[in-house]
Amino acid sequence: MKQKYLWLIGLLLVLLVGLAACGGGADTTAQSAAPDVATEGELNLPDTVDPQTVAQIKDRADVVVFDVREQVEYDEGHIPGVTLIPLGEVPNRLSEIPKDKTVIMTCRSGNRSGQATDFLRQNGYTNVHNMEGGIVAWQQAGLPVDK
Repeated sequence: MKQKYLWLIGLLLVLLVGLAACGGGADTTAQSAAPDVATEGELNLPDTVDPQTVAQIKDRADVVVFDVREQVEYDEGHIPGVTLIPLGEVPNRLSEIPKDKTVIMTCRSGNRSGQATDFLRQNGYTNVHNMEGGIVAWQQAGLPVDK
């Protein structure tokens, strides 16, 4: 009789441990099933994106990142692969900014790129986003900078 109780207690412990492990594993499975924004699928970004997200997606073929600072600021340090179009030149260079890709605008702190983002939206761009905090936030996040 004592052996039956020990067996039953052992079975209950195995079930409890199994349930606890399944509960913890659900989060891990959900995270690994999430699409990899760096390589897969359509992006559904908010109006303002953080530097870490930009770092993950900037090299995708369907994403273009523009820096709207002045040349001297750009030369001091910029996000690798970014295209420079100073804010004052944006209206005259609209043909260089694609409407069929995800466009991310950046600057020093997010102010000028926010202005550029608003201007592009007023001119028919629907998939344009501002990088929060600009190159300052990018560098604070420890992300690479080209000079």
